[in-house]
Amino acid sequence: MTRKILTTILALIALSMCAWAQNTALVPGERLTYQISFDQFENAGFAELQIASIGKLEGRDVIELRSKFKTQDLVSATFALIDQTRVTYISPETGLPLYIGKNYSDGPLPKDAKLNFIRVPAFGYDLPSLIYRARMNGGSGTYPLYEDGKIYQVRFRPGRSERLRVDAGQFDTIATSVESEFLETRGLRNAVINFSKDGLFVPVRMTFKFHNGIFRITLSSVSRPESLAFMDAAPVASAPPAATPRPVPSPGSRPTPEPTPYVDNRPLPAELNFALGESLNYRVTAAGQPAGVITLSAKERKQVKREDTLLLTAFVNSVDPNSKLLTLGDHIQALVDPETLAPRSVESRFNTTLAGLNQSAIFDQRSGQVTVVGGQPVEAPIGTHTPLSLIYAMRSFNLAISTLGPAAAVNDTRVAVFWNGKTNIFSLHPGRQDVIDLNGAKVLAQPVAITTGDPQLDSLAPKVWLSLDTRVPLRFTAGALQADLIRNN
Repeated sequence: MTRKILTTILALIALSMCAWAQNTALVPGERLTYQISFDQFENAGFAELQIASIGKLEGRDVIELRSKFKTQDLVSATFALIDQTRVTYISPETGLPLYIGKNYSDGPLPKDAKLNFIRVPAFGYDLPSLIYRARMNGGSGTYPLYEDGKIYQVRFRPGRSERLRVDAGQFDTIATSVESEFLETRGLRNAVINFSKDGLFVPVRMTFKFHNGIFRITLSSVSRPESLAFMDAAPVASAPPAATPRPVPSPGSRPTPEPTPYVDNRPLPAELNFALGESLNYRVTAAGQPAGVITLSAKERKQVKREDTLLLTAFVNSVDPNSKLLTLGDHIQALVDPETLAPRSVESRFNTTLAGLNQSAIFDQRSGQVTVVGGQPVEAPIGTHTPLSLIYAMRSFNLAISTLGPAAAVNDTRVAVFWNGKTNIFSLHPGRQDVIDLNGAKVLAQPVAITTGDPQLDSLAPKVWLSLDTRVPLRFTAGALQADLIRNN
């Protein structure tokens, strides 16, 4: 009994150190089950959400989420028959998926789908991880959702207080409206989730209108473990990529003598496709006339305000005497997360025609707010990029073209970017490989056109060309402006 109590205490300590569980009581073993009703049909289906385990997957700390959603045949004529189970392994630091395994049993034959974000960062949350991320933030905020190959923004807006009595008990809740194009395109309107007010932020009831009826997903039972002793189980080896991976139980449940000291300038993850210290010099021209040289660099990795931080910079180090576009010392610098490249702050300083781009902003990646120095906070999806961090992040994106022929859609990628004081959704449209003339040499590159949702910026038709092997940006164009890579240090 003493060992069991000690194991539980150690597990609780380890869990309290996990950023994902820091502000909530989300613990492995929690299971939430729901009954689905639709108008007069009381038993239209059921759903389940479970925090199955914590551990490691290919060396990465993960939390395993399991979910199931099934509707009965009796509502299939009104609402599509759904029978889906899902396993999502999420990062404890960001809550973003690292691996998603889906099984569909609602067609003629069962179908499996897998998404692996261990090497390439996820574009957004999937549905289960989105629910848990919202719980972490008290049922509020705006987040990117990546489902069916598209990115949507989902906004949770807390409203009035309501007391609900459901099969799982009586709860004081906050009625939170949920707004997203993801719901609208599926005919779902007036979506509301009632989160409990007990600090656990359990989704007690979810309602939405569909055509002339109302769906209700109501909590029928809550199961939470009295002990976390199972975290001390024997390790399980990772499965090969072709199979659904299994996490290795985390050694975090065992105490360490003292924290590992921080080491400056540790190497960056290989999947980012650039190394710490990389410096890229670009010759800038305006309408074919030389303007100067700008250097992009992943300068250093250090602790800033006790957080592991990467410094990205764009710096004007040479100016043509006949140009008034740039001045020496013009720069942009961004402090970002070294693993995901999500920005923490950005500063832009220009002295001539580009002075309108000057600003300093702080990004809160927990609440999803961006605060421009001297202004009010602006709502933005968690993981929103700056243009500078996007330049680096796109090097790890999957920008492959569909192999199904010219009529098939390309693999567009949508990214939330803070630009000109607000959040815009930038869409990256990859093209087929092209040959460009770079410093007198013929070079193969992949063009990526960018649409931003900002009419003024879109009128410049911004585009970047990436090298086929290292994914280094070789050329940028926007209107009459062009920047060509001249040296790679």
